[in-house]
This record gives sequence, structure tokens and C-alpha cells, in this order.
Amino acid sequence: MAILIDETKKVLVQGITGREGRARTKLMLGMGTNVVCGVTPGKGGQDVDGVPVFNDVPEAIRACGEIDISVVFVPARLVKGAAIDAIEAGVKLVVLVPDRVPVWDAMAVAKCATKHGASFVGPNTLGILSPGRGSLGMIGGNAESAKKWFKKGSVGVISRSGGMTSSCAYYIGQAGVGMSTLVHVGGDQVLGLRIPDVALLFEADPETEAIVIFGEIGGSQEEDLAALMNAGKVTKPVVAYIGGKAAKEGTRFSHAGAIIEGGKGTHDGKIKALREAGATVVDAFGELPEAALRTLKTAGIAVGS
Repeated sequence: MAILIDETKKVLVQGITGREGRARTKLMLGMGTNVVCGVTPGKGGQDVDGVPVFNDVPEAIRACGEIDISVVFVPARLVKGAAIDAIEAGVKLVVLVPDRVPVWDAMAVAKCATKHGASFVGPNTLGILSPGRGSLGMIGGNAESAKKWFKKGSVGVISRSGGMTSSCAYYIGQAGVGMSTLVHVGGDQVLGLRIPDVALLFEADPETEAIVIFGEIGGSQEEDLAALMNAGKVTKPVVAYIGGKAAKEGTRFSHAGAIIEGGKGTHDGKIKALREAGATVVDAFGELPEAALRTLKTAGIAVGS
């Protein structure tokens, strides 16, 4: 299995006729994603790489049937409207790729998602990739490279950094460890699915046997994961690296969600919480692949694809 995306999910692309929409639709198709339709207001009747384009989400659903996932490639100021249109039309997972989405807009999307029993990933997410099954967003670079670098297996990867999601997968794969799904939760302060939420999805996935985390300073995502581990709700082995060791209070590390404020979200605090909960936390990113491999072998878990 995999979480969030596999070859059975029907995917809609909002903003499909734009530059990013076109390029990333081609990538997703190349990864095996079942992209069934796209939406760009005023561009209905066109197609992108054989994918039909409609003027709005309800029209797309009437033509193509129920949609599982929408991936949003529109300017930041239009993200709220696009996401709410998809959620209100019945789409249960929305992936918000753009950065610089206003915080109040992200909060409005969160309120709408809660009301309709939907989920979203992002904003400011590179996306989600299940090797050999499909991808959402712009993760993977290009289909041929992704198929070579990202090996199918039993480890779930969760990252707060877009670039480091791919780096984690690449180096862990080079160590011979296969992955079920890679998830970049996004880099903003207000997010949809966070590290602990994704960890629970991996916990429920029978084919994911261990979880690798690329965490960062700021916020409480890593501490919240540690709380789930202490409560026995996440029982699978967790291997983690926390970035931002040298950052001081008030300094933003890479993006808006990675900032220490009021003494909370510190590097040391996150490491302490995770280690006390039983996670293996490495001091250097380069140690992550070997630590993942060692943890899996200790647990008697097969590491190949």
C-alpha cells in the first residue's frame, strides 16, 4: 500500500493550462498518476497532454465522475478560492503547491476542510510521491530520474523541507532502503496535514514499517509526534533529523514555518522530546541513511523494494 496517492486515485489539476500546471501534469502522468481532468476558468474544451480541461470543478466532476484529489497550481492570491471550490464540490484531499499564500487564506481553507470532512496538504508543498504508484505536485524532478532514485519499499518519509524531502529519499534509497510514500507537509505556519497527522496515516498503513522524519526548528510538529509515540498511537520505529541547530530566536530558518519564537520550537527541545519518546535522532543529516538502515535491520524489517 501507500498513503494519500496511488494508481487508483482520480486526480484533478486546478490551473492545468498554466506553465507550472502543464509541466507538473506531464510529470505526474509520467509517474503513473491517474490525472483524469483539469480546470482553468475560461479554458474549458482544451486539453493538456490528453487531459480534458473544464471551466470549474463541478463541471469537471459532472463529466469525469467523483474526484479523489485536486492539485492546485494557481497564483497564491487565488489558492483559497480554488481550494474551497474543490472541497465544496466533494474532493476530499487538496494539495496546495503555491507558496506565499496569505495566512488568513490558509485558515479559511482549513475551516472549510473541517466543515466538509476533507484534508489538505500545504500550502507551499513540493508534494507527495509513492514510488511506482503516483505523485502529486512537483516532487521528483522528472519521471525518469524519480523512477531511478526513489525505490519502492516499506519506509515512510515525512519532511518539513521540500528540497530535503527529495534528498532524504535519494540518500536513503542509495543505502538500499525502499519507501512507501514521501510527504512534504509544507513550509508555512498554517498547514493542513502536519507531521503527526501523516505519521498516524503511516501507522495505519500495513506496508509502511518505519518512519523517517526531516524536522526543523519552529512550531510543535515534532513534539506532537513525540506525544503520539508516548501515548502508544505511533508504535513504528521513527528515525529523525532536526535542521536549524545554529538558528537563534527570531531567526527564520529557510521558510516561514521554521522560526523560534518565545523560546518554543527549539532544536534541543525537539531532539529531547523525540529521543525520550523512543525515536532515533541523528546529529548530522549525512547520518540519516545509515541510521534508517540500522534501525530497520535491528527491527528485522526488510529494506529492499
